Amino acid sequence: MGMCDCFENISMPPCVWFEGGDKRNAYASMLSGFLFFAGWWIIIDAASVHKDVLAGHHMCGVVGTLSLIMVNSISNAQMRGDAYEGGCMGPRGARIWLFLGFVLGFAAVIASCWILFAVFMHQASHWSGVALFLQNALIFIGSIIFKFGRSEDVWG
Repeated sequence: MGMCDCFENISMPPCVWFEGGDKRNAYASMLSGFLFFAGWWIIIDAASVHKDVLAGHHMCGVVGTLSLIMVNSISNAQMRGDAYEGGCMGPRGARIWLFLGFVLGFAAVIASCWILFAVFMHQASHWSGVALFLQNALIFIGSIIFKFGRSEDVWG
């Protein structure tokens, strides 16, 4: 009996995410989650190492995260008006909520770019400003991938 014979009867249970033929939702979710994680990891690294990232600079990332939540809380069915039409505004309210989510995401990216050029380009080390911009760009790209990279037909 060799060393490899011990593992013949062990079977790993299949991963539920990858059982079906369509892996688009799993890949889009993992990629957007990784981008979100990488964005926050970069700014936490810059803030802990360089100590020149002020508390107010972190508001860009908070607004970007809020944007990600707002954009991805609206389904395509709610946008079309096929879903529940209750609430105070129905599909129109869902479209306004999505628009405001995108506005917050763009505002976070633009504000981080502004902080990069207004504050950090005059210093010897530019990494904190670049990290702030990268954080918000990665969060916004992750939000876009999570919104438009998934197909919602599976749930219908």
